Amino acid sequence: MAVSSADAEKAGEVNIYSYRQPYLIEPLLKEFSDETGIKTNVIFASKGLIERIAAEGRNSPADVLLTTNIGNLTQAVASGITQPVSSDLIEDSVPAAYRGKNDEWIGLTRRARVVYASKDRVKQHSITYEDLADPKWRGKICVRSGQHVYNVALIASMLAEHGPEKTEDWLRGVKANLARRPAGNDRLQVKGVYAGECDLAIGNTYYMGSMLTDKKNPEQKKWANSVNMLFPNADGRGTHVNVSGAILAKNAPNKDNAIRLIEFLVSDKGQEMYADVNNEYPVKEGVSPSEIVQSWGTLKADPIPLDDIAALRKAASELVDKVGFDEGPSS
Repeated sequence: MAVSSADAEKAGEVNIYSYRQPYLIEPLLKEFSDETGIKTNVIFASKGLIERIAAEGRNSPADVLLTTNIGNLTQAVASGITQPVSSDLIEDSVPAAYRGKNDEWIGLTRRARVVYASKDRVKQHSITYEDLADPKWRGKICVRSGQHVYNVALIASMLAEHGPEKTEDWLRGVKANLARRPAGNDRLQVKGVYAGECDLAIGNTYYMGSMLTDKKNPEQKKWANSVNMLFPNADGRGTHVNVSGAILAKNAPNKDNAIRLIEFLVSDKGQEMYADVNNEYPVKEGVSPSEIVQSWGTLKADPIPLDDIAALRKAASELVDKVGFDEGPSS
């Protein structure tokens, strides 16, 4: 039932800074307000919000920051703008691997870093990340910049698994197998497979859902239908995942309402809505993903805590530069 205006005034408000786009967030916030009577005030931006909260200091109106990946979440913690979230409901809903140390960040949805393989030219239906360095793929892999946060996290996961020497050898092998210099976003890597420029592309799972359902760019459905999505290491340690997530701002003026919002986002309803709108995986066990995501099969996620991966991001970024990954295969 809708809350009365008097109840809504009593319930107060919550101020949200969001890196996530309005179409993803607004339906969730409407549902939250309808249930609780808490008014939501949102600032959307593609960059600079962490720095803004830090600059605002004690006077910051921010209660919650919503962001897109483990890099931003741990940057927020390192910037000193967060505080621990104390909530039994959140602790019970979100596995420890998807929460920061002392719960200073909370994962909300997951996406897997997968391999898109040409249906026409690639006959195998399983692969590992380690396989991407096999010389049989020479000149056949497309990927965006190695310094992009998604790839830095993937390389950090390889460091966690194999250590620096083996990971450097692996990264040099992947570089040698590139079809071209890394450029563009994940969708354009799939386009490269469709166009015959490469046989394999590295990208996040939700881009498959985006390409299949993007009414503004219907040609992208052809790109998506030209590939199979392979989940690396599905028969072993599992596929690397990243998260979208939330932090509770250090100086949140509406702390209780902020925690209620995060609790809503990890509830069954919040998880279903949040994961469905962008074709991501819920973090809460037992909540089903969208029909499109279910059609991809079961995700076996690498169990390594994302805080451990985040601790290796600097080393991963330095390794990208050391091997000259972004210079392309012939450098």
